[in-house]
Amino acid sequence: MKLEEFDFYLPEELIAQTPLLKRDTSKLLTINRKENTYEHKVFSDIIDYFNPGDTLVLNNTRVMPARLYGQKKDTGAAIEVLLLKNKEHNMWECLVKPAKRIKVGSIVSFGDGIMEAECVKVLDDGFRYFEFKYEGIFQERLDELGTMPLPPYIKERLTDKERYQTVYSKEVGSSAAPTAGLHFTNELLDKIKQKGVNIVYLTLHVGLGTFRPVSVENIEDHDMHSEYYTLDEETANVINETKKNGGRVFSVGTTSTRTLETIARDNDGEIVSVSGWTNIFIYPGFEFKCVDGLITNFHLPKSSLIMLVSAFYNREKVLELYKIAVENKYRFFSFGDAMIII
Repeated sequence: MKLEEFDFYLPEELIAQTPLLKRDTSKLLTINRKENTYEHKVFSDIIDYFNPGDTLVLNNTRVMPARLYGQKKDTGAAIEVLLLKNKEHNMWECLVKPAKRIKVGSIVSFGDGIMEAECVKVLDDGFRYFEFKYEGIFQERLDELGTMPLPPYIKERLTDKERYQTVYSKEVGSSAAPTAGLHFTNELLDKIKQKGVNIVYLTLHVGLGTFRPVSVENIEDHDMHSEYYTLDEETANVINETKKNGGRVFSVGTTSTRTLETIARDNDGEIVSVSGWTNIFIYPGFEFKCVDGLITNFHLPKSSLIMLVSAFYNREKVLELYKIAVENKYRFFSFGDAMIII
């Protein structure tokens, strides 16, 4: 398939710059795949689309304040460092700006020396390995010195850091939020649970690659980024029981979907307790083995995320719905509105 087949017109003013005051008041486009119908709703209406015995799968990863601003120790030059992957105890793969200033042996100081990072390996495209040195607990130093790594298309300053976290975020490790989950409130989750819906959690740490556009003409040639996931035995048992009893599995976001389908693909459709790395690339023609319903935001043109949504439904119909969303002034991307596909 060609990259241009996933392009669409998006006015810049529809890229949401700030979160809504109330999480569950965003718009919700609801889509029925069997009947080829759609409705305009509010996100809090999502409860109407679940039945007792269904299971809702949420990604409980928590975003690190992973963007650090420091100075090169020998020259005082301003350096920006974005933490991506923890390679071992104090060793991190990072994205650096301006990268040309950072060679092996370069030291960057943060917070007047509260924490330092020494470059130990130079990679391509601005990526570096840094070894961090600090007193106390790394996460506490990061909370003290770091800022939220908002996506490049968000220009506004975020006043409340928790608005780029889901209300159920727990496992620290992401460079970006699993944004489909930002719409849920604790009250809405309680109501869903009271309806007889199972709510379970997995973890996939979202990497910077989630924002990387597909750049190859033939999408099959795209090199998908790799992300770490884990799913426990309790979640696996609930999902398998749901499928066995004729219930439906709803995944919240492309991250939960990629995790579930990775595990199902590797285990003949079963979900098992497992941890590992996934670089699964889901595009039209993919056979889904676990997910019955998808809750997701509106994604970038030509992105791997819109390809996943197109695989779950239908490319032509997804692009039609995106056009309808634009006409109806839906808000796009991380702080934007949502859709549910059943």
